[in-house]
Amino acid sequence: MSPRKTQTEWKLAELAAATGVSPRTVRYYVQRGLLPAPPFKGPDTVYGEEHLLRLKAIRVLQARFLPLDAIQVELARLSAEELRALAEAELPTDLLPPPPPAAPEPIKASEASTAGQVAAGRQAPMASYRRWELAPGLELHLADSADDKTRALAERVRALIEQSEER
Repeated sequence: MSPRKTQTEWKLAELAAATGVSPRTVRYYVQRGLLPAPPFKGPDTVYGEEHLLRLKAIRVLQARFLPLDAIQVELARLSAEELRALAEAELPTDLLPPPPPAAPEPIKASEASTAGQVAAGRQAPMASYRRWELAPGLELHLADSADDKTRALAERVRALIEQSEER
């Protein structure tokens, strides 16, 4: 029995299917700098193993609820071996959030409170959200369309955080 040949190059659709994202998401990640640009060859453009590993690692980090900005920082600090280990980590599919929107995220991590646009789902219309950084590494996102009860709850959470910081 001969050893199984492993694939080292993928077309865009093949890469997307192998990692559970859309081709549009792959292109968006390249645009954002999460993935290196493939060598452009027109219709013959192929993606390599690094692209596959990075996409798998992104999915693992998304399952850990990291935003794309944090994922980009994490990927930049990983060695090739660490990237491979992360990409091969168990992916809890029941916790995996849907792929991020293809539109750029306008919110910077350093902003304390801004209104931004995030996608509620693949075909859902864009919703406007308010974002508060409650503590380092802890954010609260509130949709502008939230009802009064939800808004009151968000304000109570913010107040509790402020009270705990005063002590």
